[in-house]
Amino acid sequence: MKKGAFITILAAVLALVLWSVGPAAAAEPIKLGAVLPLGDITGDQASKAMKLAVKEINQAGGLLGRPVELIVVDDEMKPEKGAAALEKLATVDKADVFIGGMASGVHMGQIPILKKYQKVTVWIGAASSKCEEALEGADWYFHLHPWDYQQGASYLEGWTAINQKYPQIKMDKWFMAYEEGAFGTASFKGQQALFKDYVTEGESFKSAAVGGGDYRPLLRHAKEAKPDVFIWVGYGADALPIMEQAKEIGFAPPIFLGSPPGWPPDFGKSPLAEGVYAYGMWAPSIKEVSPVSKHFWDAYLKEFNEEPVTYFCALGYINVMFLAEGIKKAGTLDAAALVKALEQTEYVSPVGETLKIAPSKVIKHQGFTKQKILQWQKGAQQVIWPFEFATAEPMYPFPAWDKR
Repeated sequence: MKKGAFITILAAVLALVLWSVGPAAAAEPIKLGAVLPLGDITGDQASKAMKLAVKEINQAGGLLGRPVELIVVDDEMKPEKGAAALEKLATVDKADVFIGGMASGVHMGQIPILKKYQKVTVWIGAASSKCEEALEGADWYFHLHPWDYQQGASYLEGWTAINQKYPQIKMDKWFMAYEEGAFGTASFKGQQALFKDYVTEGESFKSAAVGGGDYRPLLRHAKEAKPDVFIWVGYGADALPIMEQAKEIGFAPPIFLGSPPGWPPDFGKSPLAEGVYAYGMWAPSIKEVSPVSKHFWDAYLKEFNEEPVTYFCALGYINVMFLAEGIKKAGTLDAAALVKALEQTEYVSPVGETLKIAPSKVIKHQGFTKQKILQWQKGAQQVIWPFEFATAEPMYPFPAWDKR
């Protein structure tokens, strides 16, 4: 075969292959660089939800005629690992945009790297306002998770509304157990400031996520204080041990409230969970009142054969889909154009609320500002407040251990 004929045939075959896979698959991919704690339920499910979103986007033709590629690096819940992950994504993987996030302590270690590269960043983690203060003037940064003071304000609004609608629910005296890191400490300080009209005591603990796990001393102190509301702020690894040790010492306050970013997947199956209140942006029961949430639930369940049990799972999906809407609106990956487009993007999200960007106290680009008040009832997380998303009446008081 002559050389010219061979080249012609080769070109035809190549053209046929490119036509068969589509123009998006043949183009250079748009790279999303994500950093998440993959050993924690929050990071594991958020990363899977991101993969689901990327799959749906690519099945629909990609973005800007290009496929989307997701690169996930594990931060191991360590600041130095989180910083190194961003460095790798920027220099080795050549990520176009940074996404992801969970722990505030990790994010504090990442912020210098974010400032170094100043890539458009859409973050779903880090509630500590210390992170917000460190990001002042970073107009390439978008934060979708509520800051601690925003969460606190929504909790106060929610509990006040619940007390008004259900006056039998008393909440005059609070006791907060909080993990000793940035997340827990900031949450406790925020609670003291916002709930200043309530008697608020507190005590720190070492989370099981970082080698702790003995909560008995603080639980005994809380029992002696006889609070109307007991709240613990930590991680998913703390959830079942805290309940087991509370049962062990006979501690059953009228309201038992947990506030981790994610719950263990089997928590609701335990009789220890019945009546436990929770904070979260999303619950599986929202699928009953939101078509977008139902699509997310059904698609995730089909793709991974497991139920999404943490609101960071929904946030992972939102993280990618919101960014994708901004890229489509911008029509380019140029940073200035993409920032402007994201500022104008409104995304009807699985958490039941439309995501819009507005300034917070410090940064220019804040997304969600509220959490929801949930409760475990008969193995399922029900929404108690906001009332427009409510799926159940509150169970009160917390059932005694010997009556389960």
